Amino acid sequence: MDGQPPVVVQPPASDGGRLVTIHGERMGVAYSLFDVLDLLHREGLPTTDTAVDDTELIEWRGGGPYDWNNGSSEEA
Repeated sequence: MDGQPPVVVQPPASDGGRLVTIHGERMGVAYSLFDVLDLLHREGLPTTDTAVDDTELIEWRGGGPYDWNNGSSEEA
């Protein structure tokens, strides 16, 4: 591995969506953690609960896996 995680999730846009790239290729915009896991699944990458915290798999930019609305958070 070259040190760069294969998955990069960009910071949330004004609508809360986050651009996801896999191996440098744009895969789509995720609006939730479930969307990211769906994109990982489609590409045959791990989708276990711990995958979202795996820094060798995913680089989260501008917030972590639970940041979707430019810093606003909602409690479930």
